[in-house]
Amino acid sequence: MEEINWNEFEKIFLAVGTIIKVEDFPEAKIPAYKVEVDFGEHGIKKSSARITDLYTKEELLDKQIIGVINFPVKQIGPFQSEFLLTGFYREDGKVVMAIPERQVKNGSKLG
Repeated sequence: MEEINWNEFEKIFLAVGTIIKVEDFPEAKIPAYKVEVDFGEHGIKKSSARITDLYTKEELLDKQIIGVINFPVKQIGPFQSEFLLTGFYREDGKVVMAIPERQVKNGSKLG
């Protein structure tokens, strides 16, 4: 694992947002959803999320997540991903989302 300094960490903008839309992403090579998330003052952003193993579209709606919102846009097939939804890999390779333990204002920065 490579160490980073505090200035490097401060460049990463981790923010809370609420999932407002979830769609299937059949064109994805690995099963994924297209999600739209309201990041408050930072706007509504979309991403591809490989979380279909543990989460249904219905249970994702209105759930708060933590995303990295200052990456450049990434082209994933026909889709442009605007942020990275954060999570942790389990031993079986499935992703468990990183979520706030309690409700916080959309757009709040992890600090």
